[in-house]
Amino acid sequence: MAQPLSSGDRAPQIALTDQNGVERRSDQLAGKALVLFFYPKDDTPGCTMEACAFRDSYADLQALGAEVWGVSGDDAGSHQRFASRHNLPYPLLVDRGNQLRRAFGVPAVLGLLPGRVTYVIDADGLIRHVFNNLLDGPAHRREALEALRRLQTA
Repeated sequence: MAQPLSSGDRAPQIALTDQNGVERRSDQLAGKALVLFFYPKDDTPGCTMEACAFRDSYADLQALGAEVWGVSGDDAGSHQRFASRHNLPYPLLVDRGNQLRRAFGVPAVLGLLPGRVTYVIDADGLIRHVFNNLLDGPAHRREALEALRRLQTA
């Protein structure tokens, strides 16, 4: 696994399909910031709280000039069910081999459970904020909103 990326690092190129088979590429964001959140597994309690927190603040995140993408190792069918069940308005990227997770250096907990890390990436592809907290899924949304507000005033 790569070293964990931190604020100030250039984000790796992202090119993965989402739950609907649409390829999502970071080079096609047209000057928007990106909130990229890695989560362990669809439909688990902590991941559902995190995904729904991003859903509930999606309009606010977009108003701050950001797109939101979720990422886990689940397959497209699992992502479709998860997004449909919880009315998630943003794409969930399929990272079946965990290549993107490894490229960002997202740590595993106890070497087994995929970590929960959120990256706020600016329009130039630089990571501006990293938040790593496995237990408090909703805090990821709060951290992302605060980071985007700081970017707006910088």
